[in-house]
Amino acid sequence: MSMKFIRNPLSALLIGCMGTAFSAHADIVIGVAGPFSGPNATYGDQYWRGATQAAEDINAAGGIKGEKITLVQGDDACEPKQAVAVANRLVDQSHVAAVVGHFCSSSTMPASEVYNDAGIIAITPGSTNPQVTERGMSEMFRMCGRDDQQGLVASNFIIDKLKAKKVAIIHDKDTYGQGLADATKAELNKRGVKEVLYEGLSRGEKDFNALVTKIRSVNPDVVYFGGCHPEAGPLVRQMREQGVKAEFFSGDCIVNEEMVTAAGGPQYTTGVLMTFGKDPRLIPEGKAVIAKFRANKFEPEGYTLYSYASVQAIAAAFNAVGPDSAKASEWLKSHPVDTVMGKKEWDSKGDLKVSDYIVYKWDDKGKYQQLP
Repeated sequence: MSMKFIRNPLSALLIGCMGTAFSAHADIVIGVAGPFSGPNATYGDQYWRGATQAAEDINAAGGIKGEKITLVQGDDACEPKQAVAVANRLVDQSHVAAVVGHFCSSSTMPASEVYNDAGIIAITPGSTNPQVTERGMSEMFRMCGRDDQQGLVASNFIIDKLKAKKVAIIHDKDTYGQGLADATKAELNKRGVKEVLYEGLSRGEKDFNALVTKIRSVNPDVVYFGGCHPEAGPLVRQMREQGVKAEFFSGDCIVNEEMVTAAGGPQYTTGVLMTFGKDPRLIPEGKAVIAKFRANKFEPEGYTLYSYASVQAIAAAFNAVGPDSAKASEWLKSHPVDTVMGKKEWDSKGDLKVSDYIVYKWDDKGKYQQLP
């Protein structure tokens, strides 16, 4: 049977708004859920491209026990209610055997309840809030680390490398953003650094000048932001425009080049710091796959390879025990999987046994580099 994929994110948006992203005759259907519209759509595109390439490569190698993978797309726009609707459509209409998704933790958690009730395995490539895997759902996994791990790396860098004494903490009031900010705050507090400012902003806002005035009034060494690039970009630009020279530090939701666009250019993002996993584009396991992406004029940054690896993990488990989510979940918790990101192993909660967060810095060319 042939596979059918939506390659154009705009088409995905149009069809996704109608319900199930598309219907295709297939043997094993895997849902790919995330923000294919809205300000975080770049991450949905990364998910889709990664999963699509993985499915094509796995199918070319014989599929899952000889059966082909077909992908179905679900657009949640990083909105919790929409995520639940997407999850129900994937389960009830598309009859998915597994799900790669979602992206925003605030979407992943309510959607995962639907998958849990239906007994469907789900792997999120990018949701880092600890509660994603702390709720006793046996078939919920992630291909990324957790905010408490990310916060530890950030706080240690802030104290040990930046020698910061005064830290302002800002968050976007979202499950992910506030969770990340709080995790970093907790680790800073443990080491004796008390924040000089703790404030929230609203997703979708662009004018942060009143907030920046507050930040400037406390003269911080570091501004730590828990949130994504649509708000991080304007925030750092307005800080610089108002003369705030504090280091700007954030997390994995600014790991894409749209951060530079959102800020208004590399003159505003130069020196911005962030935590993210070790760049999987630099390890041997991904060389051939990365070459395929680049041959198609796409740079597999951010969560592209995380999504690819998530499909690989599902396929490995299904190849071992068949497309039975309960058995596949048990298998993943006791067997390592070779992926495009290296060998991955999971604990009893569905978390990776090894987290590899490190610190990156944006340069004056609008690119980010991992620090030694």
